[in-house]
Amino acid sequence: MPLKKIRLELARTADHPEGSADHGYEFTAPLTADGHLDPEEWRTHKTACTVHRFWRGEDDQTGHLIHRGKGWLFDYDEDDADDDEPIFRFDRHTLVEGEYISITEHDGIQRPFRVVSVR
Repeated sequence: MPLKKIRLELARTADHPEGSADHGYEFTAPLTADGHLDPEEWRTHKTACTVHRFWRGEDDQTGHLIHRGKGWLFDYDEDDADDDEPIFRFDRHTLVEGEYISITEHDGIQRPFRVVSVR
């Protein structure tokens, strides 16, 4: 199963009523044919499942997509749990263009993101 590169951009919020292409994530993950994350393939390729967080006005961050139990998160420093960003019901989401995903960022705020590409 080939790994996919998924780009998420900030969806509409009070601070960004039109959303923002300058705020988001690009990450690599194994997807099933119908667009769900594949935990079995993740175990095989977890070192390649990286994430890049870009946020205008802040330094970029890089880390890994992590699977714990039924939950998924972005982790930027394995020794610091405070930087973990859990992804709401990521195991149930279909990662196809136009879908929405909620991520609780390390500032504790849950924000909506839209899938803008899957390559």
